[in-house]
Amino acid sequence: MLREHEYEIRVRYTDADPMGFLHHGAYLTYFEIGRTELLRASGGNYRQMEEEGLFAVVVDARVRYRKPARYDDLLKIKTTVSRVSAAKIEHDYEVRRDGQLLATAHIILAIINAEGQVQRVPEWFPRGDDNETAKQKKTS
Repeated sequence: MLREHEYEIRVRYTDADPMGFLHHGAYLTYFEIGRTELLRASGGNYRQMEEEGLFAVVVDARVRYRKPARYDDLLKIKTTVSRVSAAKIEHDYEVRRDGQLLATAHIILAIINAEGQVQRVPEWFPRGDDNETAKQKKTS
């Protein structure tokens, strides 16, 4: 399964502030699209998780804004699965315009059920790198 995925999005008028800059909150929407498209490109989808009674909720989001994006800019959003543990999925993001880095982010999702109880990440979810193999390499 895929560990990373890229997609392009053009900054829409509705996502820009009155000065024409991409609003800081819109980045989170773009990151959500990136997560969804990465999972879809890997053969899974969030609907499948929800049908299994599981929900992915954001428990931590850290964004570093480096340079502004503007209305009508064509952006490339790169989403990477950086870590998967028993109940959490971590993603890293890069936002670029013409190769220039505009923003980075790290977002942690927890898996819960409809009652809000923490659950295991489904076995079918893309793991990115093999965390067990990585741990074994560090100890050997």
